[in-house]
Amino acid sequence: MKLIDLHTHTHASDGTDSPSALVKKAHAAALAALAVTDHDTLSGLEEAEETGRALGIRVIRGCELSTGTEHGEVHILGLWLPREAQSLQDQLVQLRRKRAERNARIVDRLRGLGLAISLEDVREVAQGESVGRPHIAEVLLRKGYVKDLRQAFVDYLGSHGKAFVPKEVLEPETAVRLLARLGATVCLAHPMLQKYPRGWLEDFTGRLAGYGLTAVEAWHSEHSEADVRACLALAKRFGLGLSGGSDYHGGNKPGICLGVGRGGLRIRLEVLEALEARRRAQGLPC
Repeated sequence: MKLIDLHTHTHASDGTDSPSALVKKAHAAALAALAVTDHDTLSGLEEAEETGRALGIRVIRGCELSTGTEHGEVHILGLWLPREAQSLQDQLVQLRRKRAERNARIVDRLRGLGLAISLEDVREVAQGESVGRPHIAEVLLRKGYVKDLRQAFVDYLGSHGKAFVPKEVLEPETAVRLLARLGATVCLAHPMLQKYPRGWLEDFTGRLAGYGLTAVEAWHSEHSEADVRACLALAKRFGLGLSGGSDYHGGNKPGICLGVGRGGLRIRLEVLEALEARRRAQGLPC
């Protein structure tokens, strides 16, 4: 049985592996294909593709965008991104600028709490162009202010933390439309990680389908079997495709491994083939 992983991160955003190291791990795990889906950047894709060609493993160009709703953030994956994606690149530049402004405000709040941390410390930890809270958390850990990354978010960086600053994000419709216009497969990421009012997720998914949403991430490291069944029903209701991935971040999400998540995740090659068939039916390249 050939397996795939369509949701992974590198140190271009908030993972800890380089793009080439990520692909080498996927090869060692005998995965047939993986998608590299860093937050707000495409900068790791060329390196990942080059390593994939050398090792004979399929690498799908992707990214992950955060969007805001009345019930919190919702993440959108774009898969099969074209090489020429200037409209997306322009938007990503703006998102990274907003991230940088947020990082500065968080660091100021931490310093106001008596923690000796600087933006230079954060930049030294971050190896890619998309810098965010996980890198600040790593600095707090290295300086001994927290015992682990979880405590960094609970005490300081999470929504109830002492130094929390809300993130400026895209509207969901804007993100979906942007990716769809580029010919990407647009996927609702890990939709069961939050609890929504009854009927809200269904209405939301149906609305986004009208803007170009084409798939639902049914299989994810944090989805239960009941969650998977709910995603299958959601996709069927709106005629959407199915995707899945580990959401691998390396050391920033301990215990989640490529292709298998926490040990029980299995995403068959047939999932990828079905998405490709949908793309061909739409006249889109795979």
